[in-house]
Amino acid sequence: MREGAGRTRAWIGSWPVYRQLTGSDRRGLGAAARTGRTDGLRPRTAAADRTVKSVCPYCAVGCGQNVYVRDGRVTQIEGDPDSPVSRGRLCPKGSASLQLTTGAARQYKVRYRRPFGQDFEDLDLDTAMDMIADRVIGARRKGWQWDAGGVRTRRTLGFASLGGATLDNEENYLIKKLFTALGAVQIENQARI
Repeated sequence: MREGAGRTRAWIGSWPVYRQLTGSDRRGLGAAARTGRTDGLRPRTAAADRTVKSVCPYCAVGCGQNVYVRDGRVTQIEGDPDSPVSRGRLCPKGSASLQLTTGAARQYKVRYRRPFGQDFEDLDLDTAMDMIADRVIGARRKGWQWDAGGVRTRRTLGFASLGGATLDNEENYLIKKLFTALGAVQIENQARI
């Protein structure tokens, strides 16, 4: 009976709340909150070889990020407390940006589904780029606009651009220039919507 009571007392004594109420750490900020499991935990950033300062790519706010790298691979991304923009905070998308670089769902090949097709197929990059170029040229030829006098307006409604939130400012600038040069007038970005 004493053996069972000793185990029960030891079990209750292992509870953080009990240690907080009976020990010197009444506010539960130190030893009362520690367990063997928490003593064995290490920060995800401890194994990094170096830290690289970066900017979150998801929108135009430009929150600062610390990118932790080990052996040339990104191991963790966290908010940069030195950033005057975000002061170490990241939104849910920014907090999940590690998946953008190392996520298991990231695609490394071109996937294409033919019109009315049921399945995706893999294409090489040259074939995909040629298909895109042919479609842009075709859309320009078919949808090029003329004014009432038969003069070219240098614009088409045959295609449009909707940029994504993972593009940075420089990429968005280049996309805007490209689509304007191609004659598109419907150019928008998801970050503004």
